[in-house]
Amino acid sequence: MRIDGAAGDERRVEPARAAIVRAATELFLAHGFQATGTDRIAAAAAVSKQTVYNQFGDKRSLFAAVVLGVTATAEAYGAELTATLGAVERREDVGPALRRLAHRWASAVLGPNVLAVRRLVVAEAARFPELAAEYHRRAPGATLRTVADGLARLAGRGLVEVDDPERTASDLAFLLFGAELDRALFHPDAPGPDERRIDELVDHALRVVGLG
Repeated sequence: MRIDGAAGDERRVEPARAAIVRAATELFLAHGFQATGTDRIAAAAAVSKQTVYNQFGDKRSLFAAVVLGVTATAEAYGAELTATLGAVERREDVGPALRRLAHRWASAVLGPNVLAVRRLVVAEAARFPELAAEYHRRAPGATLRTVADGLARLAGRGLVEVDDPERTASDLAFLLFGAELDRALFHPDAPGPDERRIDELVDHALRVVGLG
């Protein structure tokens, strides 16, 4: 009986934890860390306040789980980029592959979900400097490293000419979404770029870095 009960408890834990993260994400993004209490999170998640503490320990740990949880987007992109570029065998296939990957990269970074999390991380960076640094390492930093590594591998196979993959990846990122990201961070109510605008950014960026 005790074993069965433990299994039942475990089955209830995952939905509760997911509900808490969803509620906390929505509330943190809307109101920030300081103005969001655990009682409010518990109510929104339809769990007890004690359940929130049992799952995450305290509000700071829950906030970290919310922020770092979104880095899965960067990890998924990195895996896709590695697989896609690894499958390229001819020079004529490099351009289309890079264009698709660059479009997905810009769309993700300039999408409302990622922008909202970035605003939250920046707003709370003084209170959570280590968390902000870890978010940067796992998300934008990790993506830059993956892009640079992908370009280096293509260059090593003679499919592109890139003297400095890290610099090229950094230049590509800025050209793709640097100005748009800066505008979006300071004008949160402004509409994001549409598909046509992202296509323009991709074409321009790849052409400037010599990959278009």
